[in-house]
Amino acid sequence: MMPSERTPPGTVFLVGAGPGAPDLVTVRGLNTLRRADVVVYDALVHPELIGHAPADAERVYVGKRGYCVGSTLQETIHEVMANRARAGLTVVRLKGGDPCVFGRGGEEAEYLAERGIPVEIVPGVTTAVGACAAAGIPLTHRDATQSVTLVTGHFDPDSPDCTLDWAALARVGTLVVYMGLRHLDAIAARLIGNELAADTPAAVVCRGTLPDQMVIDSPLSLLPAAARAAGAAAPAVVVIGEVVAHRARMLSLASAASEGALA
Repeated sequence: MMPSERTPPGTVFLVGAGPGAPDLVTVRGLNTLRRADVVVYDALVHPELIGHAPADAERVYVGKRGYCVGSTLQETIHEVMANRARAGLTVVRLKGGDPCVFGRGGEEAEYLAERGIPVEIVPGVTTAVGACAAAGIPLTHRDATQSVTLVTGHFDPDSPDCTLDWAALARVGTLVVYMGLRHLDAIAARLIGNELAADTPAAVVCRGTLPDQMVIDSPLSLLPAAARAAGAAAPAVVVIGEVVAHRARMLSLASAASEGALA
């Protein structure tokens, strides 16, 4: 085949699947999924959502879970997308949350673009927003905070790989930590050691937006022990700040309204 007759590459769509519940994907994301030739999906993507792909679409599982043996290498994911796109196929890379919030969407987009493969990012509801909303925790509140900071807790705070400024993080309004459950003791200790009050409201939201969602809330100093006692497990986000206290108020108001309706 002459160079001019080569099949033009297909487009790769990096689609955010949302925080967990399949109906929280965007309309654009769903429409993109429905015309895919290939779906390359993560471990946290809901099976019901994958079912919206065409019946004859190729489905490629590339699960990547922190600290788990057998997780797919990022280089392998790059190659899967690039090879399918070079064959002229429409590839949907379906990623939990938003592709570019601790989802390596930026890395994947750059890899493809450097190789002349068209790529489009379809944003999704990031886990911090979705899980906290489902837990009744407003990330901002006029009476509590004017800022939200998202960080990854993947690295041990005592490791040289962790470059977070703990003194600065102890002064922010609302702090949301992705992948922070494993190092929660050290994270809480670092924040308190940098003068964040030990009784600052905090919570762990596990499997946010799903039917078996679990929320553990307590003062920051007690949160690691409370999370262990409750059997908290990933996927989870940790949220720290005065906004967490609004969860109890909202639950109380909802309970009172329910009792009033039944009276």
